[in-house]
Amino acid sequence: MKIIKRNGSEVDFNIEKIEVAVTKANDVVNDAEKMTPMQIKRIAQSVALSCQKMNRALSVEEIQDLVEKQIMAHGAFEVAKRYITYRYTRSLVRKSNTTDDKILSLIECNNEEAKQENSNKNPTVNSVQRDYMAGEVSKDITNRILLPQDIVQAHNEGIIHFHDADYFAQHMHNCDLVNLEDMLQNGTVISGTMIEKPHSFSTACNIATQIIAQVASNQYGGQSISLAHLAPFVQVSREKLRRDVAAEMADAGVEMTQQQINAIAEKRLRSEINKGVQTIQYQVVTLLTTNGQAPFVTVFMYLNEAKNEQEKQDLAIIIEEMLAQRYIGVKNEDGVWITPAFPKLIYVLEEDNVHADSKYYYLTKLAAKCSAKRLVPDYISEKKMKELKEGNCFPVMGCRSALAPWKDEEGNYKFYGRFNQGVVTINLVDVALSSGGNTEKFWSIFDERLELCYRALMCRHNRLKGTLSDAAPILWQYGACARLKKGETIDKLLFGGYSSISLGYAGLYECVKFMTGKSHTHPEATPFAIRIMEHMNDACNKWKEQTNIAFSIYGTPLESTTYKFAKCLQRRFGVIEGVTDKGYITNSYHVHVTEPIDAFEKLRFEAKFQHLSSGGAISYIEVPNMQNNLDAVLAVIRFIYDNIMYAELNTKSDYCSECGFDGEIQIVEQDGKFIWRCPKCGNTDQNRMNVARRTCGYIGSQFWNQGRTQEIKERVLHL
Repeated sequence: MKIIKRNGSEVDFNIEKIEVAVTKANDVVNDAEKMTPMQIKRIAQSVALSCQKMNRALSVEEIQDLVEKQIMAHGAFEVAKRYITYRYTRSLVRKSNTTDDKILSLIECNNEEAKQENSNKNPTVNSVQRDYMAGEVSKDITNRILLPQDIVQAHNEGIIHFHDADYFAQHMHNCDLVNLEDMLQNGTVISGTMIEKPHSFSTACNIATQIIAQVASNQYGGQSISLAHLAPFVQVSREKLRRDVAAEMADAGVEMTQQQINAIAEKRLRSEINKGVQTIQYQVVTLLTTNGQAPFVTVFMYLNEAKNEQEKQDLAIIIEEMLAQRYIGVKNEDGVWITPAFPKLIYVLEEDNVHADSKYYYLTKLAAKCSAKRLVPDYISEKKMKELKEGNCFPVMGCRSALAPWKDEEGNYKFYGRFNQGVVTINLVDVALSSGGNTEKFWSIFDERLELCYRALMCRHNRLKGTLSDAAPILWQYGACARLKKGETIDKLLFGGYSSISLGYAGLYECVKFMTGKSHTHPEATPFAIRIMEHMNDACNKWKEQTNIAFSIYGTPLESTTYKFAKCLQRRFGVIEGVTDKGYITNSYHVHVTEPIDAFEKLRFEAKFQHLSSGGAISYIEVPNMQNNLDAVLAVIRFIYDNIMYAELNTKSDYCSECGFDGEIQIVEQDGKFIWRCPKCGNTDQNRMNVARRTCGYIGSQFWNQGRTQEIKERVLHL
C-alpha cells in the first residue's frame, strides 16, 4: 500500500509512523487523559484498514484526518487536541516556502503526482521538468497573490477546479482556431523572420508546422488548423510542376501533348502531397514546444470548406493522404509501427461522403479503417452541427472547446482567429453531497457555487485584459488570432463574443445518482439532469448580458482532475456507494463507464446534452478490435451523422517491446495499485510498452494517475 507525501512523491505505507505520531501526542497529556499502547495500536490498525478500503494511494493529509477521527472516536480528546496543534504548527512552517520540496522532487523524478498529471508529458525530460518547475512557481504566486483566497480554498478542496493555474501568472489564453488561411495567403512573421506566401504545397505544409510550434509555445491549450487552408496550394504546385515538366521535355527535345505533360505533373504532385502530409504528421509528433510536449493540435478535414470544385477535389486528395499515413502510424524506438497521440484528426460527415453512393464515400471507408486501428479520426456531423450553430460547420478548438457563431462588421460569420479565454469547472457531485439530498438546498448551494465560478472566471478574463500584442506576436500581430499593432492591447478581442470563456462541469451522473437514486439515463432522472444543464446555461446567459463576455457551458475533459475530485469527495463525505466509491468521477454529461448500454442508445441519449453544452462537448463509444468488422464501424458513423454533432470511437492500440505482443495491454491490481501488464509475457515496465488510450478527447500515451487508470480499466464495451 502506498501513500503520497506532500511533495508529491510516493512511498510505502508505514503503520509505525502513525503509532509514533499518536504516541508523541499522548506523551504530553496528563496521565488521566493518556491512552494505552493497545489503544494506540488499534487506532493505527483502523487507519490502515480505512486506507486499504479506499483502494488508492492516500495523501499524508488524508491519513492524518483519519488519525484525528480515530483518536476522537476513542474519546481521547486531549490527545486529539495535541495532535491537531502539532499538525497546525507544522503546516505554518511548511507555508513559509511552498515550492522548494516540490521542485526538488520534480528534478529527482520521484514526484508521482507530476508523473501522472499529463498523459502526454514525460516528466523525466529536462524540458518537461523545466515547465513543471516554472508551473510550481506560477501556482505559488497565483495562490498567494493573484487569486482571492476563497477561490484558492475552493480549488484546493475540489469544490471547483481553476484550470491551468500553472500558467495563470502569465498573460496566456487557453485554445484557438488558428487562422492558417490568413497566415499562408498574406504572409506572417516567425521569430522575427518574414514568411511570404508559399509557392508550393510542400512549402505551405512546412510553414504550417512552424506556425503550429510557435502557437503552442505561446498558449497552454489546444489549437486547430484546417486542411482546407492548405488545399489552394495544391493547384499552385500543379501549375508549377506542369511548367517544369514542359521545360524539361523541351530541353530534352521530346515532343509531348499537354495531356501527357499533365499526367507526369500529376504523378509528381501526388508525391509532393505525400511528402507534405508526412511533414505535418512527423513534425507534429517530434516537435517539443517550450512546455515540453508535442503541440496539442487538431487537424480538421471538411470537404465543403473548399471554395470551388477543383479545390474540393484537391482537398480530398490531402485528406486521403492524411488518413492513409495515420493508418500506418509511426515507428517507435524499436522500429515498430505504433499509434501516435498527435495530431488529432476530425473528419466531417456530409452528404458527399456519408452514403455508399456518395462521391467521396471512399474517404469515409478509409476513415473507418483508420479509426478501427488508430483511434482517429473523430467525427463531426455537418447536418447536426448546422442545426445547432446557425447553419455553420467549423472545427472545435483542441479536443472539444467550441465557439458560438459570431459575425464581423460586414455581417460575415468568422471562426478562424478566435480563441477561448480559459475554464473554471464546477464539481456537481460536491453540490449534491453538500445539500444532503435536499432539493431546495441543492439549488441554493448550486447558485452559490456558480457565483464562485463566475468570480473565478472573471479573474481569468481580467488577467488577460491589458495584455499587449507584443506578449505573443505570432498570435496577436502576425495573424494566428489577429493583426493588431505593436503596443496595442488585445482587449477588444475579449468582448462581444469574439472569444469565449467557459464554465466547465463534471460529475453529472454522480450528482443525479445521489439526488434521485437513479442514473441520469433513467427516464425518471433524466429531466433533473436536463434541468441542471439548463440552470448552468441560464447562469451563463445572465453573465453574458451583464458583461458582454461570451460565457458558455463546457463539458470538461477531466484528466488528472477526475482523480483529484474523487479524492476530495471521499475526504469530505466518505465513501458512498455508487457516488464516491471510485477513484474518479464521470466526465461532463457522459454515461457512467460501468453502465451497460448499447452504442447507438448511448449516442442517442448523450445527444440530448450536447446542444446544452454549447461551449464544447464530445461523446464516445467503447469498442473492441473492429479491424475485421468495418461494416459495423461504418454503421456507427452513419448513425453519428444523423443523430449527434460530435463523437468518437475508442478502441485499443498497444505494443509490448519485451515480447512483441500487439494487442491490448491489460490493467491489473497489485498491492492496492493499478498497473499495466502484458498478457503475453507479464511485462509491467511502462518504459517497455506503448499504450494509447483516449483520455479526455485527446489520445494519451504517457500513462495516467490511479483514478484515470481505474476509469479506463472499468470501461464497458458498447458494441
